[in-house]
Amino acid sequence: MFFVFATLLMIAFGSAAMAQRAPSQAEIAAYEGLHRAAHESDMESIERLVGEGADVNVRDGAGRTPSHVAAFASNDEALKALAAAGADMNALEHQAYDIVTIAAVANDPDLVTLAIELGNRADLVTSPYDGTALIAAAHLGHAEVVRRLIAGGAPLDHVNNLGWTALIEAVVLGDGGPDHVATVRALIDAGADPSITDREGVPPLAHAEARGYTEIADIIAFAAGN
Repeated sequence: MFFVFATLLMIAFGSAAMAQRAPSQAEIAAYEGLHRAAHESDMESIERLVGEGADVNVRDGAGRTPSHVAAFASNDEALKALAAAGADMNALEHQAYDIVTIAAVANDPDLVTLAIELGNRADLVTSPYDGTALIAAAHLGHAEVVRRLIAGGAPLDHVNNLGWTALIEAVVLGDGGPDHVATVRALIDAGADPSITDREGVPPLAHAEARGYTEIADIIAFAAGN
């Protein structure tokens, strides 16, 4: 059991950190057309290129559309312009990340809200771990992002291919500090199910108690009726 858990932690901390990849400096330097305009938030070029019939969903070598590039650069106005031109707000790049998950990992609540308003669904299954933006945000303790995603209709109890919900990730991959306490509280207040266990049958309360995360354990215990 310990070996399985340690392996999952190694996967989550190692591979997950590498899976979402912003454009490198070399990639940015090579960008042309809408990819360059999106990265630079060059609104005049976006308008001109769209008017000339440029493909708003064109992909770079990593499968990123101009909208993904705008999200990685936190260029809200460029994203709005691309959406207005018909860009697919639910497109996934080659590692299966969407705009909302990019914004969630970057801890950019306003971009999360904007992406949802522009049509990016908060319930998409994303990442190589078949997770969601909510799971990614909970893992990182991005509490305000978690609240925005919940308001946008993110599924509270989705289980990824590691066997973890957002609540479990907030505990097992969190540090027990204020950000993860606020994240757990937001999930519980919204109705996340504290009885869902990991693949070993361990519930989030037991994980919190084992780590000495007293405040988190108290929140979960109260919700579970313990």
